[in-house]
Amino acid sequence: MSVVEKAPPSAAPAAVRRGPVTDEHGRRIRVWELVLRYVLLLCVLALTVGPFLWQLSTSLKGPTEDIFSSPPSFLPAHPTLHNYARVADTIPVWDYALNSMKVATVNVVTNCVGSALAGYALARLRYRGRRVATLVFILAMLVPAESIIIAQFTTMRELGLNNSLVGVVLPGSVGALNVLLMRNAFLNLPFEIEEAAFVDGANVWQRFVRIALPSVKGTLAVVAIFAFMFSWDDFLWPLIVLSDPSKFTLTIGLNYLHGTFANDERLVAAGTVIAVAPLMVLFACLQRYFFRGVGEGAVKG
Repeated sequence: MSVVEKAPPSAAPAAVRRGPVTDEHGRRIRVWELVLRYVLLLCVLALTVGPFLWQLSTSLKGPTEDIFSSPPSFLPAHPTLHNYARVADTIPVWDYALNSMKVATVNVVTNCVGSALAGYALARLRYRGRRVATLVFILAMLVPAESIIIAQFTTMRELGLNNSLVGVVLPGSVGALNVLLMRNAFLNLPFEIEEAAFVDGANVWQRFVRIALPSVKGTLAVVAIFAFMFSWDDFLWPLIVLSDPSKFTLTIGLNYLHGTFANDERLVAAGTVIAVAPLMVLFACLQRYFFRGVGEGAVKG
């Protein structure tokens, strides 16, 4: 029998399980620090998700329930979907949603294609004025949208695109932030891979489509989510450029749920949930690529 007794195999996993909690640098995290982190995370969760849950609860309350009671009642006593049917009876919500979906879909396509092309040109191609072009995109992010909205409206009027969905789409077809995100993502790719493709006879377009673009799918998902959110939630620009009610987007159409002398908060809450639902579905479908893309496009400057 050996002098040194060996620990049973089941003891090692138990010891690992009882080990201290450490951070990414191997530093031990104290219990009070861990508790404080979770408390702060729960507070942030309450501040961000709480208003939406309150709107959802209000939209499910019936006409006999008091939504302004003190203390407030979070859960509806008798949940009902009647408020959502009332939204459709009050305004053509599905027509407005279809217009918003058209604008958002086109914006996603144009931003993904245009930002990918511009970002690759800024990151990989060598030409005079490349640094100046990058600086122009950075400065474009610093200009408030409200300061150029009159110029945009004048441009749309001269092009004859007022009161059209094309006029809504065109100003946001390619965003400066999206171009810089794609540029940073392409800069993080090893240049040796493209050099090998260049030696094999691949031209710029083939290197972009077959090598660079498939490697930045995460950043493309980030661009798609940002473009969809911006166009879906935009209120000011469609309100200015559109005058025909049949072409209104959902954000403008929901404004009709506010009465002149009184508001039905249940109706407004139901309309808000309808407007937010597509964003939640999109993020749920692309969240895996979204978190990967944040790391791809946010390392290099």
